[in-house]
Amino acid sequence: MTELAFGAACIGNLFTPVTEADARAAVDAAWSAGVRYFDTAPHYGLGLSEQRLGAALRDRPRDSYTLSTKVGRLLEPQPDAVGDDLANGFAVPATRRRVWDFSADGVRRSIESSLERLGLDRIDIAYLHDPDDHGPQALAEAYPAAERLRAEGVLGAIGVGMNRTALLTRFVRETDVDVVLLAGRYTLLDQGGLTELLPEAERRGVSVVVGGAFNSGLLADPRPGATFDYAAAPDELLQRALRIKAVCERHGVPLRAAALRFPLGHPAVASVLVGLRSAEEARDAAAMIGHPVPDALWAALRAEGLLPESVPVPASVPAPVSAPACSG
Repeated sequence: MTELAFGAACIGNLFTPVTEADARAAVDAAWSAGVRYFDTAPHYGLGLSEQRLGAALRDRPRDSYTLSTKVGRLLEPQPDAVGDDLANGFAVPATRRRVWDFSADGVRRSIESSLERLGLDRIDIAYLHDPDDHGPQALAEAYPAAERLRAEGVLGAIGVGMNRTALLTRFVRETDVDVVLLAGRYTLLDQGGLTELLPEAERRGVSVVVGGAFNSGLLADPRPGATFDYAAAPDELLQRALRIKAVCERHGVPLRAAALRFPLGHPAVASVLVGLRSAEEARDAAAMIGHPVPDALWAALRAEGLLPESVPVPASVPAPVSAPACSG
């Protein structure tokens, strides 16, 4: 993994269409910036994200990057469907429908379908995707099926991805998962993952990938109307984000840079996942995560009560984006 991970939901037409050329340019720019970890899912654009990402990576040396996708939602054809999939967040024709399935058979079918869409020979990490309402089946059926696929060499590693920490912590404690993807719960505004999940992951040697470092927009550009977890940000959070931004500006650091660097201060965090839809966004994310953040900035955030004293912070000199962030 690299410290910056390419989140491919956007090139699956998340909210708005992305052209084939722009999707490919985003992946190419990220690669040129040193990114070597790419994440997708069947859910993203009803398979479009997997198709586009696989096409962009297909001619690159397979051992030179890490690829993850997800299981838990099977895609079934809807040949007579009309309209689009915007109700689920994606600007694509509704030619398929998602069916929740955390059964053992569902996991195998999902992996087989993903490999076909990707056009690649293997998947490095398979995440159980959003098992919030399917915890018992995910633990009893989906995880053991993924474990068998890992033993067979079909998968390199097993993960679980969601934005609730309690079930993620259960997986870390009760299974042999390799990695968890935590969305939105370890950011400059929300350190909920620090209560149990991150210490447990560190203790058990489980890598953590942090998604949603901008909390869906508020930490990228705090202003009236900005979103927090995909809803209008409450005024209290907006004011807090503006105060954090002011501290960053006093230290000559863009807020986006501090937001992307912050999660890497915890020793369990291996990578920060950012959704990217263009070459410009890919280059900006690489520049921001590599931007130096002085120790004095973190100290100032603590002094103003904007960051708890107990929260670990990154070293002041960041590692290059292309350096390996973890071994597995």
